[in-house]
Amino acid sequence: MLMKNLSLCVIFVTSLLLVGPGHADGNALPPGVRLALDSAQIPVEAIAVWARPVDRPAPTLAINAGAAMNPASVMKLVTAFAALERLGPAHTWTTRIAGDGPLRAGVLEGNLYLVGGADPVLGYDRLWKMLRRLRALGVERIAGDIVLDASALRLPPHDPDAFDGRGLRPYNSGPHGLLLHYNTLLLGLHPGKVANAPVTLAAEPPLAGLVIDNRILTSDAPCGTWYRDLQATLEPGRRLVLSGSLPAACGPRTWSAAPLPPAEFGSALVAALWSEVGGRLGGTVREGRLAASAEELFGDDSDPLADVVRDMNKWSSNVIARQLLATLGRVSLREDATEDMVAAGARAAAATLAAAGIDTDGLVIENGSGLSRNERIRADSLGALLLAVWQRPWMPEFIAALPVAGLDGTARRRLGDSPARGQAHIKTGTLNGVRAMAGYLLDRKGQRHVVVMMVNHPDAAASAAAQDALLEWLWSGGE
Repeated sequence: MLMKNLSLCVIFVTSLLLVGPGHADGNALPPGVRLALDSAQIPVEAIAVWARPVDRPAPTLAINAGAAMNPASVMKLVTAFAALERLGPAHTWTTRIAGDGPLRAGVLEGNLYLVGGADPVLGYDRLWKMLRRLRALGVERIAGDIVLDASALRLPPHDPDAFDGRGLRPYNSGPHGLLLHYNTLLLGLHPGKVANAPVTLAAEPPLAGLVIDNRILTSDAPCGTWYRDLQATLEPGRRLVLSGSLPAACGPRTWSAAPLPPAEFGSALVAALWSEVGGRLGGTVREGRLAASAEELFGDDSDPLADVVRDMNKWSSNVIARQLLATLGRVSLREDATEDMVAAGARAAAATLAAAGIDTDGLVIENGSGLSRNERIRADSLGALLLAVWQRPWMPEFIAALPVAGLDGTARRRLGDSPARGQAHIKTGTLNGVRAMAGYLLDRKGQRHVVVMMVNHPDAAASAAAQDALLEWLWSGGE
């Protein structure tokens, strides 16, 4: 009897040693994850976890996985999936230039039209090349106006202050039919050598009529969260006032602002660049619609969607996500429809997931970026989405667009010196009260896993260690 019991004990212990993530109790949190959550004083009820090897039929972990939770910027995975599924990775956007008058002796005797195609990534370098090409075609002076046509997107009103009262921050910018340079002014800051010395500023792109009043001073504080004390306010007369301090220990830094609404930003940018390439203008740069009599001169295509998704997800660009959702609405609506394209895009994205067999119960899409208190998705739905991606021909493009934990993008500071560093492609999401991640991890035996974890709790910011512990547990094979 003793030998029999000893044999049973050996079998039991051996079975425990052989249990890996593919066989673990799906309702039990790994000890390291539970310890990190307890340390952060976050209850299990405030989290949702789902994990599964890509080639296994059942999840390794499924804890509160059917509860719809706020995913923050992880919602961009839904937007990326729907866009790649509906549009294809080679989809591009075209911006057109047209004129409604003859060209005589270097003068365009009429208006010039810049017609947007809802391009999410039309930077000022591409715009400069378009205007330079116009000059090369012999246009030295435009007798009329430069008309900016943003009618490609039919949009609801957008208040950049609505989310958190920080309307000059670029993450709060809304979509636009002729979005130029992400509606973002880049501010290169160069601190002085001593405290209270002025911080030198280099701003780009140029914006005609915008006055920048730089009051930022150098401090002798340590370089922690270096942008904590920086403030930007817009005063009457398009006067952008920059104030606060930048520690000398930080060295040069790049900050950013969205000083003007997209239409005004576009007008100021086009006016500045047209002058910069040597062009002259008889009228003004203004909003308007393409005249029926205008003839197209040329167009310029964006990078393909696969590259745009990479730009969006590596650095979690909200404005690109908003543009993609509106584009989905644009391509899904009939020509005579009157619905705004953001609402139509949200409906199209949900329908795309459902058509792929992904359960959309509890799914709420507001703007597709995750910058929302209303957006919701279940952890098991996110897991199913990532598994569906694994079967798609554009799977490599989708995964390559995700930040690599410990190496780049928004996940570059994750996992530190962990052996799992560099083994996970994950999209992260952070709001006050929300911290989330979702993506893929390659374990030490070469097995690929889908992993999702969302935390909705006032102390969610303290849950990063628990999420890293989950990644490490999967990487180690559940040991």
